[in-house]
Amino acid sequence: MHSLSTADLIIIAGYFLLTLVMGLVMTRRASRNLDEYYLGGRSLPWYLLGMAGMVSWFDLTGTMIITSFLYLLGPRGLFIEFRGGVALILPFMMAFTAKWHRRSGCMTAAEWMTYRFGQNRAAGWMRLITAIMWVVLSIGMLAYLIRGTTLFMGQILPYPPMLVTAVLIAICAVYTMLSGFYGVVLTDLVQGLIIIAASILIGFIAFQSVPDLATLGEVATRVTGNSLWTSSVPHVHTTMPRGYEMYESLLMFALFYLLRNVIGGLGTGAESRYFGARSDRDCGLQSMMQGAMIAFRWPLMISFAVLGLFMVDRYFPQMSAVEQAAATIHRHYPDITAPFWHDVTSEIINDPVAAAPGVAAELETLLGADWRGKLPLVSIYGTINPEQILPAVLLHSIPAGLRGFFLVAMLAAMMSTLSGTVNQGAAMMVRDIYQDRIRPKAGNRELLFASYGSAVFILVLAFWMGVNANSINELWAWLAMSLTAGMFAPQVLRLYWWRCNGWGVVGGTAFGGIGAIGQRIFMPGLVEWQQLLVMTAISFVSTIIISLLTPPTDRETLRHFYRTTRPFGSWGPLRAELSADTRTTMDREHRNDILAVPFIMLTQVSLFLLSMQFMIRSWTAITWIGSLLCIGLIGVYHYWWKNLPPADNPGIDLAEKSGVPLSSHAPPP
Repeated sequence: MHSLSTADLIIIAGYFLLTLVMGLVMTRRASRNLDEYYLGGRSLPWYLLGMAGMVSWFDLTGTMIITSFLYLLGPRGLFIEFRGGVALILPFMMAFTAKWHRRSGCMTAAEWMTYRFGQNRAAGWMRLITAIMWVVLSIGMLAYLIRGTTLFMGQILPYPPMLVTAVLIAICAVYTMLSGFYGVVLTDLVQGLIIIAASILIGFIAFQSVPDLATLGEVATRVTGNSLWTSSVPHVHTTMPRGYEMYESLLMFALFYLLRNVIGGLGTGAESRYFGARSDRDCGLQSMMQGAMIAFRWPLMISFAVLGLFMVDRYFPQMSAVEQAAATIHRHYPDITAPFWHDVTSEIINDPVAAAPGVAAELETLLGADWRGKLPLVSIYGTINPEQILPAVLLHSIPAGLRGFFLVAMLAAMMSTLSGTVNQGAAMMVRDIYQDRIRPKAGNRELLFASYGSAVFILVLAFWMGVNANSINELWAWLAMSLTAGMFAPQVLRLYWWRCNGWGVVGGTAFGGIGAIGQRIFMPGLVEWQQLLVMTAISFVSTIIISLLTPPTDRETLRHFYRTTRPFGSWGPLRAELSADTRTTMDREHRNDILAVPFIMLTQVSLFLLSMQFMIRSWTAITWIGSLLCIGLIGVYHYWWKNLPPADNPGIDLAEKSGVPLSSHAPPP
């Protein structure tokens, strides 16, 4: 089995040391107050926030799962990741939802609820339930990250994967708790630069390994059985291996996921990076930077997929050996289940003496003398495990020294996403549960210690959930199609429908969240499209019915929200109160914002596809995708860039509550 060289270990140790030092340096500033701790004092420049946003999209687990789909399908794997990995909700934040949320002057998504619905009994329950659901979502996302890290580290180090992951999580928790939002953002800057450098370097290595498109297609067909691997078109039917059969109707799933992103994207924007932005202009610019920078992710992932094809072709000239190896393990471990398959294979590799008698010898006969390096690629189904392609390529296709650098890049991707998620979840627990419901008079020191405890609580639950999941793809499907779908209606209707009230949001969030959690416990086998339809329906029906059965939000609260946020949608009674000039100005802004979204989406998808087609030398596809990219850029320039707030008047006013400015940027009362 391959192991890390001294140079690799030095590089990794240096990275962790730098991360902890940065956390300690930022501790003093972050501990001034909650606004400093969770939002960086609303003073960070857009390019730092944009880089932090890019790194949050660049998580290790997501990189592993998307690489697995690119390995199986080629560039067409991008269309499966319409469900989340392509970041199709980002255009909505870039165009309008981010600036709408920022204008509130709030600190968290739950606090924003009281700004929208007022200080009343329904708002109190709404804030509490929203906070609880966001904490659950944070725990689910962290479980997904932790599961991927466990799979990744199981190949890298000769120690129990769960133990290694626990140590990494502990290190990440320490610097996140100490440094707050400042440390998260500044660390993300360093991590982002490392990731971009790694993307360029691995892209060069992979590009050099591809003789031509035809040769690559032959290898891909031989390894994956997919004769259309080099195509970028989502066909109606696509061949998929066991465990991934649900994605065979690729075109249908792509359209379905696109619909999911449109619904979900309309309710986005309630993120720390936008609440902490200095102006409306900065919201748009940091979103643009996120979209441009995450384009580096796709050549990196297709590079790992390409190198994975050549590696598997070299290691398994007879694919029947993979099926026989899985059967051998099943025979020696008849009770093994999917969540613990990786732990069992790691134990066999690292300590064959302690494994079931004879299993190591049989595997060596089947796989050859280097069986330890090959076994992690064997899945529980007797096929190549695509989720293990990325770590396998790092170990077997990258030279020492460079391997350490790429490992740091992958760890940076994991830790940056994890730290941002922990920061957001802990903010909800402290601001909206502990301070609002339990200890409203708590001092600054007490609140900071509550922040530390909240972070630990969230991570412990997430670790338990992550290590018991069957696969990272299963976890992501539940997060994207069930849990978040159960929160769609309250997030969308509160922005576009004046009659949506606090009790409607309470009911919609509660019923949607309970439904998603119940589905995870009692019906975990429900396929993705069924999860999405059921949870979205539950969420919308309950929100609308409860809103109509209960009194509307106080008119003065609605008026304050509408005039400061300035959203479009069904706001007839509030819109009628505005002057004709104000309505004309708002209509012009709304028209440009709406028309910008499809062009931003087209630009984003074309850019991602174009970078992958370049990596596999698909010159014909580059021509027509490049044409689509040009159309997208023209639309983005006309409808978005030309209508950004100017630098000398970027839109810095924030809403006030009870006549007291929520930020130093707010206008005087």
